[in-house]
This record gives sequence, C-alpha cells and structure tokens, in this order.
Amino acid sequence: MLPRRDLLRAAAAIGAATPLAAGAQGFPERSLRWIVGYPPGGASDTFARLIGAAMSQRLNQTVVVENRPGGGAVLASETVVRSPADGYTWLHVDNGILSYNPALYSRLPYNPDTDLAGVGFIGRFPLYIVVRPEGSPTDFAGLLAASRTRSITYGTPAVASPHHLAMELVRRRTNIDVTHVPYRGGPAAMQDLLAGQVDCVVIDTATGLPFIRDGKVRALAALTDARTPDAPTVPTMAELGFPNTVAYGWQGMSVPKGTPAPIIARLSGEMINAIQSPEITSRMRTLGIDYQPWTPAQFEAFVAAENALWRPLIRELGIKLDS
Repeated sequence: MLPRRDLLRAAAAIGAATPLAAGAQGFPERSLRWIVGYPPGGASDTFARLIGAAMSQRLNQTVVVENRPGGGAVLASETVVRSPADGYTWLHVDNGILSYNPALYSRLPYNPDTDLAGVGFIGRFPLYIVVRPEGSPTDFAGLLAASRTRSITYGTPAVASPHHLAMELVRRRTNIDVTHVPYRGGPAAMQDLLAGQVDCVVIDTATGLPFIRDGKVRALAALTDARTPDAPTVPTMAELGFPNTVAYGWQGMSVPKGTPAPIIARLSGEMINAIQSPEITSRMRTLGIDYQPWTPAQFEAFVAAENALWRPLIRELGIKLDS
C-alpha cells in the first residue's frame, strides 16, 4: 500500500488532470472566436470567414470572426495571447505576425515564439515580379540590365509586407538597383503599374494572377521553389541563376500557448478537413494558393525556418515600425 502522502499526491494529480481531459472530450461547448488583425474584405478576413464557416459546421458551434485591425496586427495578437488557453480563441497568423514583427518592433507586449502555439496551415501565396507588357523589359535579365543605368522602382502592398521583403531578398541575391514604393494594398500597386507610375510590382497570386492570365502584365520571375501550375512559362529565380531566392506570403492559425494538446489536435484535424472540402479546395486552386495539410508540429517547424531567414534580413535592413 502506498503511503498516505503518495496517495494524496496521486489524488491531486488525478484531480488536476480530470478537468483537462473532460474539457478536451467535450470541446467545444460554446461559440468560438477567430481574431483577424486586418480589416474586413482582405485575404486574411476572407479565408478566416470561409474556413471558419466550414469548421463551424464540423464543430457544431458558431465560429465568430472578429476584425481587430491596427499596428501590424499587434492588437489582435495581444488579444489572443491574453485570452484563456482553452481553444475558444484563435488567431489568424501570417508572415508578419509570427516571423517579422519581433524584428520590426523594438518592443512587443508578447512573444509569438513562446506565447502562441501553432494549429494549422492555410496556404502559401506565390509571389511574382511583374511589369507592363509594353515598353518594359521582356525578362528578368533585361530588368537587371536596366537597373544598371537607373534605379528601378517597384511597388508592393505595404512596407514590411512579404512582397517588400521578397524584393529586398532579390536585391541581396542579384545586386539589382531598386527603389521601394509602398502602397495601401496590392490592387493600388497594380493600378499604378498599369498607369506607368512604377516600373514593376511584386504581387501575390491572389491579386496578381488575374492580371497575368489576362495578359495585362508580364511576369518576369516567380519567387517560388518551382514553376507554378498557374503560370508555367514563368521561370523561378533559381532557374535564372539566383538560388535561395524564394519567398511566399502565407497564412495559418495559432492559439494561446498552453492550450491542451487534445484540443489543438481536434482543431487541426477539423481545419484540415475544412480546407480540403471541395468548395475551399476549388477557391484556393483558382487563386493559385499552395496548400499542405501540415500537423501543428510541421507548421511550427515551417515557421521556425521562416524566422531564421527573415528576421536577420529585417534587422540588417534596419526596418522598424516603431521608434
């Protein structure tokens, strides 16, 4: 027979574990919140609502998408980090929130590496360098040569966006002379490109693919691992002689650190099933988004690799979004 002290310890351990197990088994018992750090109508908001609606049906609970824009999604991130680690509050995450912000901000009220746990991957958005079809270089070599005589202006949706940092990576790898022109969103950058206000634009597949398909712009290079199915004639930077020049925009979902593993596993599974539904699969295929059904561990490994690439580059460039 165990000593009384050991019996008390065992009873305490069982008592502590029982609510956790019960909570995971009965989860979810009420509505869930998906916090998005950007305004309604953008890609993050669109996919949160699309996937959230599908997950709502599978979880038999309402998924409420809450938009909390501002400050590089810092407000939204802090809201989730400060929420109970019970699986009822989710954060829509991306390159900026998980990888860039610790380098872009001198101080953050949280640490995404230690305060958030990955749940699932939504997809990678291929990036392209595009120009006007007339009066512009016909290939990347021509753009590079033009930059030897004058600085090439390039537009992106925002400062410190994946598009901006991708072109800075290109600049590091190729020594192209470029000047950044930030806009308020990809569509604005594309309109100025067509109007001749900038020489080229780095655009993601969701915004840029319709322009490429319709021949309104010419894609000179894809910043992807391999040629994309939607633009198979566009070479990658590696094919052009510049290896390790790969960049994507990407999105996923995280929850507060300490959320029980069974709940994370449940959310991960339902998220994968939702994204692989015919409706969402078709939507992603139309937009040229690359999806992989990663487990939480695989998603976190992907984020760690992104952190190792982009944070040193941001610090080297000296980009700061606060004083």
